[in-house]
Amino acid sequence: MKTAADLFKRILDAQERLRGQAHVTPVMGCRTLDKMLGARFHFKCENLQRIGAFKFRGAFNALSRLSPEERRRGVVTISSGNHAQAVALVGRELGIDTTVLMPANAPEIKRRAVEGYGATIVTYDPATTRREEALRAVDGGERVFIPPFDHWDVIAGQGTAGLELAQAVSHLDMLLVPCGGGGLLSGCAVAVKGYFPRCRVVGVEPESADDATRSFRMGTLQEVHNPPTIADGVRTPRLGDITFPLVLAHVDDMRTVSEEAIREAVRFLFYRMKLVVEPSGALGLAALLSGAVKPTGDVGILLSGGNVDGQTMAGILSESPGS
Repeated sequence: MKTAADLFKRILDAQERLRGQAHVTPVMGCRTLDKMLGARFHFKCENLQRIGAFKFRGAFNALSRLSPEERRRGVVTISSGNHAQAVALVGRELGIDTTVLMPANAPEIKRRAVEGYGATIVTYDPATTRREEALRAVDGGERVFIPPFDHWDVIAGQGTAGLELAQAVSHLDMLLVPCGGGGLLSGCAVAVKGYFPRCRVVGVEPESADDATRSFRMGTLQEVHNPPTIADGVRTPRLGDITFPLVLAHVDDMRTVSEEAIREAVRFLFYRMKLVVEPSGALGLAALLSGAVKPTGDVGILLSGGNVDGQTMAGILSESPGS
């Protein structure tokens, strides 16, 4: 795949494939935020997607395109939680046996969900073992590997979230998207610019997990190993071989936010908008509330997921701003 037009067509095809499978999640506004920051905000609520995150889109699009022989072999993936849940659920629905490699520090709520969907879980210690090494140890190559982001069908599926947002609004001047491995960011950038070519797309990362931001600035792929951030969904070590060039080509800027900014965004969404959003999903709003991004006009914000365990959420909500 060489052009944005090719990927945009693939995203449109994925939307048809997902029809009746994925939720068309709501787009919400917030007059309080509009007045605070002097822009018009449109929140794409993927925290209300099946399995509680956008990852269902890419997993269903990828697994549904497997051949009968590939389905017979089964699939394997590696994920801290949301992609793991998505692959497990889709595998159950399509009758495909799934194995999921999860870091030992993955949130318990996500691990229980993966088990509930019937997948086999193998854990590894991210402090001592790299993802690639752990994957080689658990699978000898018989199963089909469905990566969390660096896969054309996964990227196209994730891009349907941005496509739906573009189809639901009359205009977008800016789009803010959380960035881990870059699948959601690159897919949504291409999808939204297919409707609004002048839309400025900004990816957002935690300060401690800034590999994509450094890669974007330097033009060469950078890494981070097991970053200490509350935003567990974006602890990926690097952008992918596919997503990195897409980010360079279609994303306009990358920004980072502090851990406190992430917590404050989670609190704002909970108290002001009555939305439960996990820390990774609140990165776009964190960039706005902290001043890392200055909004203008109509601004789309991807809330990528809502899978946060009760203990973590209670801790965030009990904190005072600046604590």
